[in-house]
Amino acid sequence: MKRLVIVGGAGRMGQALAAGLGALADFKVVTLIDVREPADLHGANYAKSLSDNDGLGVDVVVDFSTPESVVASAHWCAEHKVGLVIGTTGLGAEQRSAVDEASTKTGVVMASNFALGAVLSERFAAMAAPYFERVEIIELHHDKKADAPSGTSLAAARAISDARKKAGLAALVDPTTRATVAGSRGAEVGEGIKVHSVRLPGLVAHQEILFGGPGEGLTIRHDSFDRTSFIQGVAIAVRAVDAKPKLTIGIDSFIPY
Repeated sequence: MKRLVIVGGAGRMGQALAAGLGALADFKVVTLIDVREPADLHGANYAKSLSDNDGLGVDVVVDFSTPESVVASAHWCAEHKVGLVIGTTGLGAEQRSAVDEASTKTGVVMASNFALGAVLSERFAAMAAPYFERVEIIELHHDKKADAPSGTSLAAARAISDARKKAGLAALVDPTTRATVAGSRGAEVGEGIKVHSVRLPGLVAHQEILFGGPGEGLTIRHDSFDRTSFIQGVAIAVRAVDAKPKLTIGIDSFIPY
């Protein structure tokens, strides 16, 4: 049985993880870490920092908090040879460097989205990419999400771009030559792929990848209606990660074709 610590345990995602992972027979959530005490401990202990868990025999730290906290988790996990699963997005270059450094000393899995449907939609989009002339991405999230575009949309854009390059296709060129309002065509995230970000209360995490070609279109849409949609993917990552130095980006490699 793997003993888990959840960083960001007082947040909505942290609470969902504590309940969902704690209900699985092969995990025990031992501590929830946060600056404020969680509303429900789900049978775990509460601590304000990872240093309070020194010597408790932790196997994996799961961090869905802030980029700053991810750096602290990376340092702690590297020092204690504990596996780390990261679901936090919006990391800057220095913060990502700390994660890379930690992965030279322990196992790290970092993913922008742990919902299996989102992972599969990215895979499907890469399959479709060489066969359509145009593609744009619309990502929709709750209004408390701090970063935009979402990490999920950026990962999808990279998968599409890589598939197009592999097929020998050139970068996309926006046919719009005049923008009446600056930014109305969305953000270009590489190879001419546009991403449009929506932030509204009531949403959780949603994404549409729209392809267009002569006389037809293809839309690949994924919806997370509740944060429980991420539990299965996080569980897959937690089972896969250990203290062997390695960095795994995304959970696609853990899902057989």
